[in-house]
Amino acid sequence: MGVPSTFVRASGCNLRCVWCDTPYASWDPEGPEMRVEEIATKVAAFGAKHVVITGGEPLIMSDIQSLCDVLKSAGHHITVETAATVYQDLKLDLASLSPKLANSTPHEREGGRFAVAHERNRLNFDTIQRFIDSSPSVQLKFVLSQPGDMDEIESILSQVRGWQRDDVLLMPEGTDSKTLDSRAGWIAETCTKNGYRFCPRLHVALYGNTRGT
Repeated sequence: MGVPSTFVRASGCNLRCVWCDTPYASWDPEGPEMRVEEIATKVAAFGAKHVVITGGEPLIMSDIQSLCDVLKSAGHHITVETAATVYQDLKLDLASLSPKLANSTPHEREGGRFAVAHERNRLNFDTIQRFIDSSPSVQLKFVLSQPGDMDEIESILSQVRGWQRDDVLLMPEGTDSKTLDSRAGWIAETCTKNGYRFCPRLHVALYGNTRGT
């Protein structure tokens, strides 16, 4: 948080979160196809040491290993953001895992046509554990919309091992400052009570929910 970073966003996802803030990378994926070398050249032009590979879901991309190899060889600090439903052995510095809660399931959006598949695939405990076991550093980030979400978070955490309390990040769901602010208080209080970390949506606070920031 607060470190200048270049974001590489993979377009395409194996989930369909109802509140997804990047539908152009999930519900309606778009964007040009680029070779690893082209991506690395564009990343270098920004001049930031930190690179965040995000999505969509970057772990379903066929060239993700090659991309991490090239960026790591160039001296970048690599964070990979993933829902942790798919595992690949990657050269990275931080695995940012974001297991999806039941609040993400699209029961009504687009007639609920993705709901069954999403609910079946949103949690993969074996994959979460593999990332925890194999990554140099890991964080477990959860998106909350109501206090009752904590029951599911605690259930998920009880089914994996090897994490510390300050590895857990709680983030309010929302794409505008008013919604985020309305949830920040009780989430921050929950973090204080449990030793977790509060994760604000800094880019929304600074720029609004805009692309390219």
